Amino acid sequence: MMDDRDDAVFRLPDLGEGLQEAEIVGWHVSAGEHVVTDQPLVSVETDKAVVEVPSPHSGRIKRLCAEAGAVIPVGAPLVEFETAPAADTGTVVGEVAAAPARVRAAPAVRKLAADLGVDLAAVTATGPGGTVTGDDVRAVAATGENGGGDGDDEPLRGPRRAMAANMAAADAVRASVTDRADVESWYALDSGGQDVTERLIRAVARACAAAPALNAWYEAGRGARRLHATVDLGLAVNTDEGLFVPVLRDVANRAADDLRAGLDALKRDVRARTIPPAEMRGATITLSNFGPLGGRHAVMVIPRPQVAIVGAGRAGREPVADSAGGIAVHWLLPLSVTFDHRAVTGAEAAAFLMALKDDLERNA
Repeated sequence: MMDDRDDAVFRLPDLGEGLQEAEIVGWHVSAGEHVVTDQPLVSVETDKAVVEVPSPHSGRIKRLCAEAGAVIPVGAPLVEFETAPAADTGTVVGEVAAAPARVRAAPAVRKLAADLGVDLAAVTATGPGGTVTGDDVRAVAATGENGGGDGDDEPLRGPRRAMAANMAAADAVRASVTDRADVESWYALDSGGQDVTERLIRAVARACAAAPALNAWYEAGRGARRLHATVDLGLAVNTDEGLFVPVLRDVANRAADDLRAGLDALKRDVRARTIPPAEMRGATITLSNFGPLGGRHAVMVIPRPQVAIVGAGRAGREPVADSAGGIAVHWLLPLSVTFDHRAVTGAEAAAFLMALKDDLERNA
């Protein structure tokens, strides 16, 4: 039976930012191992950031209380410590039987193999001491030789699980307005010219000043909205692991160099999976520059409790009427604004879109 005394059971601590749960990404220790204060015990994923949870004190681990892949709430048991010194049995990661024919694999890896229909005896182990790892099991499953072929269910994990939860929580009454901005004056400049994302960020900030109703949060349960004085812009970043939306703070009042540095830092941290949870929260409006991936206009999902999301599609060369009455070929950038019609009127959305377009069509 588990000993619930503070010196025996270490529970998932409050990781801040109002997070209520975390997913176990991987253990750095095993049962029977002696650890010291602040030694990393486990990596957990909170929303979309991976963080390490350190040991609160020194001691020998009696057992791990959750398997990799499990989603546990704050306060749930993580590790049970021995209450007295115990001999070091030299336990390797997971369960190791004395019989030489027994495959060495952690319980979580055994469960993964069972879920994927992989025979552990057929897996080539690459882990320490001949231990089968999760990657070893997945490599075999990918060949389709052990029942892991097409048609198997794949549990959503990490960023994809968070994306699914966030999209399921979105309950806006969506409407969209679209247009195209003539960006011929700057879009085709060489690598030393204006950056498209920077221009879009600036345009969103100025559109929020022209139509503040879109830089807001709406709480349906209370029938209330909150207008924001600053523009904290969520930036949709696509990765192979799923969608991330880090936040650039106060974009309307930042110099171009500072904005570029902040944007580069956010993208770097997202790719490295080191972005702090605080930098994934609190956006007042979101920008999705999906044009490089394809598509022109879109009706997008609005992240709750925001009331608007801006989309920029794939730019293209198209004929337009010039000031002399002739025809010219210019770069046109498709724009979409999806808004929550419970909190934003059509006129407010149109005013926002026109301000967005006007700023993008400026020559400087």
